[in-house]
Amino acid sequence: MCQPCTYVIFGATGNLSRVKLMPALYHLEVAGKLPEGSRILALGRRDWDREHSIHEIRGWVKDKVRGELDEEIFQRFSQRLDYFRGDLTTREMYPRLQTYLSDNARFADNIAFYMAISPAEFGMVVENLHTAGLLSEDHGWKRVVIEKPFGYDLESAQALQRRIGRYLREDQVYRIDHYLGKGTVQNVLVFRFANTLLEPLWNRNYIDHIQITHSETIGVGSRAHFYDSAGAMRDMIQSHLLQLLTLIAMEPPVSLEAESLRDEKVKVLKSIRPIPPSAVHAHAFRAQYSEGMIEGERVAGYLQEANVPPESVTETYAAIKVNIDNWRWRGVPFYLRTGKRMAQGQSLVSICFHHPPQQLFRNTQVEQMKQNWVLLGIQPCECLRVEMTVKEPGLEMRTRQTSLDASLRTSGDTLTDAYEELLLDVIDGDRSLFLRYDEVEYAWRVVDPVLRVWSMERDYIQTYPAGTWGPEESHRLFDKEAHHWRHSLNPE
Repeated sequence: MCQPCTYVIFGATGNLSRVKLMPALYHLEVAGKLPEGSRILALGRRDWDREHSIHEIRGWVKDKVRGELDEEIFQRFSQRLDYFRGDLTTREMYPRLQTYLSDNARFADNIAFYMAISPAEFGMVVENLHTAGLLSEDHGWKRVVIEKPFGYDLESAQALQRRIGRYLREDQVYRIDHYLGKGTVQNVLVFRFANTLLEPLWNRNYIDHIQITHSETIGVGSRAHFYDSAGAMRDMIQSHLLQLLTLIAMEPPVSLEAESLRDEKVKVLKSIRPIPPSAVHAHAFRAQYSEGMIEGERVAGYLQEANVPPESVTETYAAIKVNIDNWRWRGVPFYLRTGKRMAQGQSLVSICFHHPPQQLFRNTQVEQMKQNWVLLGIQPCECLRVEMTVKEPGLEMRTRQTSLDASLRTSGDTLTDAYEELLLDVIDGDRSLFLRYDEVEYAWRVVDPVLRVWSMERDYIQTYPAGTWGPEESHRLFDKEAHHWRHSLNPE
């Protein structure tokens, strides 16, 4: 068991704390993973005291708990909880916080500051923590957890790094991407490097192209203020999907130690061919959902959502084609796409293999063999599927598609949320599932040329009806006429 830690959560009364952080910390309590003596200090502007905050947190946990809320365990969990009222935008709050933490022996000297706050406030909070002496490691370690997005574009990411770099070492910064905490995403590493079956085929000689899709049926909901300034490219592709691409494309690391793993991921990002401004429209596509039908109900278009400006051209659908110029992947296009209000909600990696080198069956009723696919379902179906062609029973030469299916879950498996593992990794000092700054910077370098061109095109944006798979025009990204978007795990 690691040393006790104090988790100070900035923005503890907000949505992230309510939906993810407090339920995840409770589940760590259930699992017996929180070190003895660890405490959680919720920091917020609301006029609460400790008793009221515990009452609120109990409701949050009850809404999200797996199964029934165990009153005995929650009572034990509540002993770890404290509340500190303060406005993080005022400098005077930080010396008060420093005094509160140092004068109470129940708080461990090891402190993790979790920034569940607006990205615009990251730099200011870190600077004020330093000024108040809260980042001093004279007694215990100090770590800062920063939620995505890290910057708004390449320039702002570099500026934020310079600012926090004055007060924090790189090993103190935990840039969290909860997508990497998903068990199935981590299973990509196991699938690739714990099995020798596919490794000889995992290259340009056998793979035709790779698609990575994250689609959602939901709209922007209450996130309109944030989303309209970000858009799908920043919200999903720059972070989650490019990270998933690095796991699919990386070389075997020397070990699963954090730096070895992240070194290989950065190599992939560095190898992505830059997209010049003149080629943006050949490599990227954006669109915005209009009104349509979702599960039999009519839903509003993006421009009709609350708090969305009526002239907005923010993309709710984004697709990009990237090329990795290294020995393994030269000539294999990677297609990444994400969208809201689409026909189905899922995350899927689709790997398409080349056609056989000759058509042995051209003089039979089999006109053309279908390509083999390896499909990795991330959510909601966590599975691995290998599609193959087999002969149909009977006297004639006819074929059909079949698949080898492996569910990544079995009955009795313990379900965990991504935040549970990531919160525990911060305490353990394990940074392998967190982003190093150069990963963030090179990911911004991939999408920044696209964002710059889109920012100048403010007059028009393509639309697609809610409940569909997005605009047909996005097919222009494909290198070959026969390529198409793979929408699901089902045979197509």
